[in-house]
Amino acid sequence: MCRIAGIIDKSQNSAVLQNEVQAMCDLMAHGGPDGEGFYIDIENGIAFGHRRLALIDLSPTGHQPMFYHENKLVITFNGEIYNFQELKAELLASGHHFQTNSDTEIILACYHAYGTAGFSKLNGMFAFALHDKDKQLTYLVRDQAGIKPLYYAADDNKLTFSSEIRAFKGTAYHFNEDPDWKIYFLAFGHIPEPYTTLEAVKMLPKAHYLQWNHATNLFEIKNFTAEVNSMEINDQQRAVNHIQKTLRSATKRHLIADAPIGLFLSGGIDSSILCLLSQECLSEKNEQSQLNTLSINFDEEKFSEKSFQDLISAKINGKHAEYKIDKEIFNANFPKALHSMDQPSADGINSWFINYFAKENNLKAVLSGIGADELFGGYPSFKRMAMVKKLSKLPGFVLRTGIKFNKPALKRSYYLSYKNTVGKYLFLRGIFTPDEIAALLECSISKVDEVLTTAQINNIPNDLNPEEQASWLEYNLYMQNQLLKDTDNMSMQHGIEVRVPFLDQEFVQAVKNIAPGIKFEKSLPKSLLIKAFINILPKEIWDRHKMGFIFPFQHWLKENESFLKGLEQNDYSRQLVRSFKKGDLHWSKILALHQIWGKG
Repeated sequence: MCRIAGIIDKSQNSAVLQNEVQAMCDLMAHGGPDGEGFYIDIENGIAFGHRRLALIDLSPTGHQPMFYHENKLVITFNGEIYNFQELKAELLASGHHFQTNSDTEIILACYHAYGTAGFSKLNGMFAFALHDKDKQLTYLVRDQAGIKPLYYAADDNKLTFSSEIRAFKGTAYHFNEDPDWKIYFLAFGHIPEPYTTLEAVKMLPKAHYLQWNHATNLFEIKNFTAEVNSMEINDQQRAVNHIQKTLRSATKRHLIADAPIGLFLSGGIDSSILCLLSQECLSEKNEQSQLNTLSINFDEEKFSEKSFQDLISAKINGKHAEYKIDKEIFNANFPKALHSMDQPSADGINSWFINYFAKENNLKAVLSGIGADELFGGYPSFKRMAMVKKLSKLPGFVLRTGIKFNKPALKRSYYLSYKNTVGKYLFLRGIFTPDEIAALLECSISKVDEVLTTAQINNIPNDLNPEEQASWLEYNLYMQNQLLKDTDNMSMQHGIEVRVPFLDQEFVQAVKNIAPGIKFEKSLPKSLLIKAFINILPKEIWDRHKMGFIFPFQHWLKENESFLKGLEQNDYSRQLVRSFKKGDLHWSKILALHQIWGKG
């Protein structure tokens, strides 16, 4: 995993381009502490930059940008290709040669062998730029699950790209602020793709590539995934076997590294399964290396999952590191966590801290359980979607009356009057309602409605049942825009790679093949996942109330005067700050206010 940046601009000389890309990479040095590299093509006005976090092939041969096919192909790559060994065997059999042991070279060889069709063969998390000198084309490519970010701006015969928004400040071009970003953010608690805080900068859609033609200075964006027509699995035991097999394989792939790797152990179902499967994988290989696990806890008992973490750590042959966060540690590091945010988020602070301690534990990569809740029905939204379906049938004018009530769920029913995907999502997970956003930003509710109803966000497919709709929303909006973005940003601040086996391409496809009635059994959240691993998963882990990974924010932040300073910008924000100090307002709302005002 690394950080990448680049500019394509024939109007600039090579020295200017290299200086700008150098500046972009310098702003992302935290995400690539193991080295840097640059590629300049004077004729085509290309400058690629790379900051390296070495995990596979730690030798100098893994340096990037990397070349292939008589230097006619060049790449700058961020991520990991987990099936690179299988692809390498396939490519060797067809006559391809390799100079390194890296997964980066596999991408180049795969493109050389199959063209853009080779992108769909890659199972991993990736964002890369690949230049083909012979075809005079450059590709920006992003993985199928959207795990790795890739931002771009294409205007005036120029293409600029980067792993982080902050890097665009390193260019000579002034990128204007998107006038609507605060509306998006206050509604969602994040800025949904493809939008960013910068008007001209967008996120490349997952499973897509941008093709830049150097002859015409024009570009087009295409989907590279192929439709997989698999028979639906309607038998529960077959589904259980399918889940067992594919998740074991995914976990084994995600453990491949030439640098120290570990696992986040929260004590919940998902992380516990990954820890136990990882132990099995190491035992099968007869490896003597210990499994590294990492947990965070608190003095406040209701936030602590220590007893569940201890239950799992006792079952594995590993080195378990446990860290306790108290108010003093939190206050000392909280400003750094806030400063680390690349895009505004009403969450993500927890990710900063756990990756901070992963770094303290000398790890370079850590496995996480992100994706399981979205795929198997772990959120309350899966039970609420039937109600959403019924409420959505009400006339818009009736739904809009909900805004007059004080109860959050009733107020959010206003969003269902939008009659679109955004409205359904915001009813379930919205932070502020349109009247609150209008009061904070001192604009009209009609302005808020206009921005949110016209947002260019993909719509839920029409043929999904309520549980499938919930899964689609959680996977494509919440996980995509909040969890993955926060995790990538905050982990890379510490030079840590977070791997997500539940989003392995083969595993995701396996889950999609299972009939909804089996996958989303209503008796118990994530029942199919539990049944698949009930022989190794202690009952104490799965037969309990779900706890999210949250800190005692409510208590710590309301006493933090420096954090609250500057948030009282108008009458409504003053009212919110007073409510928060009294304990009547959730911390996520006050953190959101800090993101639009507290950072200056």
